[in-house]
Amino acid sequence: MLRIQSAWNETASERLLSFIAERSLGPGDRLPSERALQNELNLSRSALRHALQELEDQGKIWRHVGKGTFLSDPAQAQPIGDTTLSLSRRTTPVKMMAARLAIEPSIAREAAMNASGEALDRIAAAEAATHDAGDWDSYEAADDDFHRAISEASDNIPLVAIFDRLNSIRRSVTWGAVHRQTPKPTPDHGSFAEHTAIAKAIADHDPDAAQALMRAHLKAVSHRLFGDF
Repeated sequence: MLRIQSAWNETASERLLSFIAERSLGPGDRLPSERALQNELNLSRSALRHALQELEDQGKIWRHVGKGTFLSDPAQAQPIGDTTLSLSRRTTPVKMMAARLAIEPSIAREAAMNASGEALDRIAAAEAATHDAGDWDSYEAADDDFHRAISEASDNIPLVAIFDRLNSIRRSVTWGAVHRQTPKPTPDHGSFAEHTAIAKAIADHDPDAAQALMRAHLKAVSHRLFGDF
């Protein structure tokens, strides 16, 4: 507890790096689960996810779908943060949404064809977490989890990697561009019903419906946030 209290002035990524150093973790070692790290480092889910993404962008960790997060070999690490930052600086929220529309409906289609029972459980848990969110930060973290769970359900590592890179750019592009009118999502928030429909189509192994519903969802999100384009 004393270590955590002394780290209040550290960024989330610095806390995570300190945790790794204190436990003498090295290349190939697996990090604890996100829930365990949240408790150990006293971080919110969104802060931890951002820290993990930052370290992944720097080439310090890598993620294996279904197995966990592992430390990289510094000699083989290939930082991608500069590329992500460069892309985000040259991308508008509207272009970012267009990219999502080009990719995520196809990922949802693959998920409907390949989702395992475990993958469907992760999608359902993430969907439930969006409803339970007490503020917009928590909602956004749960929404990230929902869409990433769908990418994982595709059972296609390259697609998950594409999703992760796209999502990293999306965070950089849209943070600060959206102004919320309420402290948290209202019960009639449009994404709730849209998420439910997408999750059902994937659970029903209906690829056509999953693809169409994801496209409709992203178009609706774009309209709610940025208006028509």
